[in-house]
Amino acid sequence: MAITQEQTTWFQTTFERLVSHVESVILGKQHVIKLAFTAAVSEGHLLLEDVPGTGKTSLARAMAQSIAGTSTRIQFTPDLLPGDVTGMTVYDQKNGEFEFHKGPVFANILLADEINRASPKTQSALLEVMEERNVTIDGITRPVGLPFLVIATQNPVEQAGTYRLPEAQLDRFMLKSSIGYPDHASMIEIISGAARSELLEPVVTPQTLLTLSDIARGIYIDPLVTDYIARIIEATRNAVQVRLGASVRGGLALTRSAKTWAGAHGRSYVTPDDIKALAQPVLAHRLILDPEAEFDGVTAEAVISQILLDVPPPTKHAE
Repeated sequence: MAITQEQTTWFQTTFERLVSHVESVILGKQHVIKLAFTAAVSEGHLLLEDVPGTGKTSLARAMAQSIAGTSTRIQFTPDLLPGDVTGMTVYDQKNGEFEFHKGPVFANILLADEINRASPKTQSALLEVMEERNVTIDGITRPVGLPFLVIATQNPVEQAGTYRLPEAQLDRFMLKSSIGYPDHASMIEIISGAARSELLEPVVTPQTLLTLSDIARGIYIDPLVTDYIARIIEATRNAVQVRLGASVRGGLALTRSAKTWAGAHGRSYVTPDDIKALAQPVLAHRLILDPEAEFDGVTAEAVISQILLDVPPPTKHAE
């Protein structure tokens, strides 16, 4: 069902209010914040990769405070076990029964801090809940509730004590971005204490986020734009530098996030420019490059940029 102009206006106003609220803490990083809320509204998950101390954890905390939902944080370490993430069944001697103790995944926003410092086995504990919003323990499936967003932070894999995330887990992150260092003016404000996340008050409820998601699903995408997305996905699989291209899940993620991006800019329809704006953060982390290409310094971001140059966008509406 097509959305109304009133819904489009409300969507844009609410989205911008959330972004501005978080930007009062994460100074000068509006684009990254917009990507983060795009993932949240599109019912996806966000991966932030950057060097330590750039505000990855602060961004996740500020988003949780703005949405007024429940939030939890897991500090991933090499000795973390899957049960520490999902929860476990414990025998209660007093009652003579087994009781389930919920893990940190039972929250609206889960901050998985330094996710690539844990073992692959522990990282895989997040796979089901990121895809299905459920956790299965001892044969019983339990929903974690909605909305549900995983914001994972990781340090570059070149740093000591890190593991490379499994491809299947990377593919479950809708968007990947980095915050980077602040500019000079923002740095002065941060040092002077102007940006303090503990002062943030909620501006919307979790139900508001679900309403935004419902509206985003109704944003129109022309069949020619859908064809454009498919051609980009196929081009990633045919690129000579790529050993493993983008998956079907990647194409769906680009479609859903483009609808949210269009709504955030006050439109009830998706344009090719929306696809171009999101192609790198949605697709680059899903590509596995050929070892020789990596040795020559080729990056996944460069591959996506070249594909956007090679694949022509539609120039008219479908009949």
